[in-house]
Amino acid sequence: MTVMKTSMRNFFAHKGRMALSAVAVLLSVAFVCGTLVFTDTMNTTFDKLFAATSSDVQVSAKGASDTGETQADNGKPPVMPASVLGEVRKAEGVKSAEGTVFSTSVTVVDADKDSLSPSGGAPTIVGNWNANDARTMKISSGNAPRGPDQIMVDADTADKHHLKLGDEIGVITAVGTHRAKVSGFAEFEVTNPGAAIFYLDTKTAQKVLVGGTGVYTNVNVTAASGFSDAQVKKNVTAALDSGHQIQTAKEVADANAEDVGEFMGVMKYAMLGFAGIAFLVGIFLIINTFSMLVAQRTREIGLMRAVGSSRRQVNRSVLAEALLLGVFGSVLGVGAGVGLAVGLMKLMGATGMNLSTDDLTVAWTTPVVGLLLGVVVTVLAAYLPARRAGKVSPMAALRDSGAPVDAKSGVIRAVLGLVLTGAGGYGLYLASQADKASEGSMWLGGGVVLSLIGFVVIGPLLASGVVRVLSAVVLRIFGPVGRMAERNALRNPRRTGATGAALMIGLALVACLSVVGSSMVASATDQLDKTVGTDFIIQSDSGQLITPQAVQAARTAEDLKGVTEYKWTEADFTTPDGKTLKKTAITAADPSYATDLNTETVAGNLKDAYRPDSMSVHEEFAKAHGISLGSKISVAFKDGSTARLTVRAITSSEVVIDQGAMYTSIDTMAKYVPADKMPLDTMLFASAKDGQEAAAYKSLKAALDDYPQYKVRDQTDYKEALKDQIGQLLNMIYGLLALAIIVAILGVVNTLALSVVERTREIGLMRAIGLSRRQLRRMIRLESVVIALFGALLGLGLGMGWGATAQQLLALEGMKVLEIPWPTIIGVFLGSAFVGLFAALVPAFRAGRMNVLNAIATE
Repeated sequence: MTVMKTSMRNFFAHKGRMALSAVAVLLSVAFVCGTLVFTDTMNTTFDKLFAATSSDVQVSAKGASDTGETQADNGKPPVMPASVLGEVRKAEGVKSAEGTVFSTSVTVVDADKDSLSPSGGAPTIVGNWNANDARTMKISSGNAPRGPDQIMVDADTADKHHLKLGDEIGVITAVGTHRAKVSGFAEFEVTNPGAAIFYLDTKTAQKVLVGGTGVYTNVNVTAASGFSDAQVKKNVTAALDSGHQIQTAKEVADANAEDVGEFMGVMKYAMLGFAGIAFLVGIFLIINTFSMLVAQRTREIGLMRAVGSSRRQVNRSVLAEALLLGVFGSVLGVGAGVGLAVGLMKLMGATGMNLSTDDLTVAWTTPVVGLLLGVVVTVLAAYLPARRAGKVSPMAALRDSGAPVDAKSGVIRAVLGLVLTGAGGYGLYLASQADKASEGSMWLGGGVVLSLIGFVVIGPLLASGVVRVLSAVVLRIFGPVGRMAERNALRNPRRTGATGAALMIGLALVACLSVVGSSMVASATDQLDKTVGTDFIIQSDSGQLITPQAVQAARTAEDLKGVTEYKWTEADFTTPDGKTLKKTAITAADPSYATDLNTETVAGNLKDAYRPDSMSVHEEFAKAHGISLGSKISVAFKDGSTARLTVRAITSSEVVIDQGAMYTSIDTMAKYVPADKMPLDTMLFASAKDGQEAAAYKSLKAALDDYPQYKVRDQTDYKEALKDQIGQLLNMIYGLLALAIIVAILGVVNTLALSVVERTREIGLMRAIGLSRRQLRRMIRLESVVIALFGALLGLGLGMGWGATAQQLLALEGMKVLEIPWPTIIGVFLGSAFVGLFAALVPAFRAGRMNVLNAIATE
């Protein structure tokens, strides 16, 4: 009880000094809890949606996915004849059944040809208005579609794009473009996660989406009273042939939830990984806080020992303070996490994914995980300072306060740090020398972890040398004030090392990812320059296949020398070694693709792969299956018959563009795949007539003006788009890493604040002998800057080493260009100096306000 009373007294006596450590715990716990609440809420939202929109039993056409999605290679949904509806209605236990038709392989535009699709990645769905939809949606104005010239829109999409009754809308599908006027709006009675939904009448939907009437994509079945969904499924299965997929509402909902769950799982664990980094950085802040508090209370602890307190009691007293800090920070962090989750929901709403706070889900495990994590991490971080406090002898009460110096532990730490750093460096070296990326990635992971731990452990030793070098460049120009700032930073290398290490971790990851991202862009750009011979690339950024009408429109553009179609599908390969490879990708293109993409071959000529009944394979595939020029491969095309194709070329596997592709001609594919099953183009390539590139570019854009889902890019545009895609990904990662960097900045602030308290008497004496307030503040700011630059220098150097090693592994996949983004690296380094200045503002201000006499009188 005495220990707890002492801990409580000390905790509240130094509550200001504990505040920033508490904020670090709060932020880290908030990020963990916010992630858990956000992902749980999204899962709840989708679960409710799937449960509400699923009929008791659903019959889908052959070829539909488990989730009922209708994406297909030919741009049309898989369908079944309308006669199936009659057979289903006759099955025992069926109260009612209704045929539906819908597709997600669509683009919808307004009268100005602007896309009405969601910007956040949610699907665009066009289907017929049916009784199952009427259960979950309510017509808020207007009426349901009653003819081919009418279309109903969900109210969320209408509000977002300011649609009104009577506005014209165009539905672009593989069949063609259908235009209709808005007849009504329908509101969701459950949360809409962001999909854009459009309704046509049944016959119009069949014609627009499939190209003919008398077919359905699904049949929705309502079970009669007294019959379970499973019984009805069994009876419907018996009534139909085996060419249909029949699922209960639970099976459909589970399949949909599994798909969403996979995506949510990746998002959750990625965000928790960044929360873990923030916790790791927070550990340094907590260690520093308690180390300095223990050092400042050496005399107090010595007196406690002198009056009878045991080492164990002193140790427990410090750990109890850490427990209080952990509980306080974690409780606030749990509450802040819920607020963060709500903020993320609002942010997702701005990108088009609507999430209602009515579905906010806070599982009992979330606060438990947050509290346990925050408390355990805080107590573990305080263990070493607590152990050091227990070693304070009673005689320390008779000496000036100060941390006991253990020279032996310093030597052991330096040796251990050197060993770990050396082991990490050796791991990175082995990764760079690996022959396969999969093998090298294991060495890379080990090298990153060991080198990071090594740098953290060896931080005090590095601080002694690096800070002197930085000071010679940065601080010496400020004269005596700069030299005093240098000595303050060097006074306790362990503290400086820990403070710099906190900043080092976040910046090391930033530097590593910057090097990898820049190298990927440079490698892809280099490959584009070397291999792409075409002038223009046409594709959809959202993955929409290119409709035949758009292909024809592209061919009408003036000043073009030619247009190359590019398709891919899946097939079952039977290779010469007798193995059958299921669902293997095969690419079909026009013969002109051999010059549009100058792919390196190791045997044969790629042009020959476009001859009748011919194909190419890549080098690794050929070696794995004993294939050489002239070998025969049986190719059973999806939705088609089996071809026996002759290998005419073997391409290099060390390429970036189309890596691993196996080519055949579109004519060869068309010979074995029925016309109505032929896959649509995934991309188009176009070449301009000599000297007419600018005119052809303008003409091609104009020709595809009616198809806003497709982007026309020349090589410069394509490189910029590639750079933007990688840049957006990196910016998102940098945003997540910002939490760790914020915690590291708090560490610098806390270190300086506690350091000012520790040096109160010294500061008073310096003021007494003539140091001005301005000079004092400058000294503290310069100390902060040099600590921040120390952490940045270590982090950026370490991160560039990691990034360069990672690029060596990417080189095995064809990305052979290493590019160091020096502007980013230099910008981050200089930015660290501003971070140091910012972190020192409050401590420097407080130091400047000290009363000189009171400071001198401080014990």
